[in-house]
Amino acid sequence: MKEDNVVLEKSYALALRMVKLYGYLTEEKREFVLSKQILHSGTSIGANMEAAVGAQSEKDFLSKISIGYKEARETKYWLRLLNDSGYLEEGQAQSLFRDIGEMLKLLGAIQKTMKQMLNIR
Repeated sequence: MKEDNVVLEKSYALALRMVKLYGYLTEEKREFVLSKQILHSGTSIGANMEAAVGAQSEKDFLSKISIGYKEARETKYWLRLLNDSGYLEEGQAQSLFRDIGEMLKLLGAIQKTMKQMLNIR
């Protein structure tokens, strides 16, 4: 992955949204448990993409991408829970679901390509 990669940019933007969401949830909604969970998983995606840039091997790269994918799945779970419990407004939730869905598609495609290149199932 190179520095101008769309995955780096999108994962950073998503992490920034998670930081702002955390602030909103704690300050406006007085929610402290789920907000901490989504902050952790949502910012971890970008951190793993940055780590992938410095990967020591193709397998290490795939590992970081795979961890980022898992964190994105977890973030989607917390979003669902926050939405279904009424902490998010509909437009807010749909926008976040679009972003996390796009991230999952991007990371899933990278995983698939890397697995094919490395002959991994």
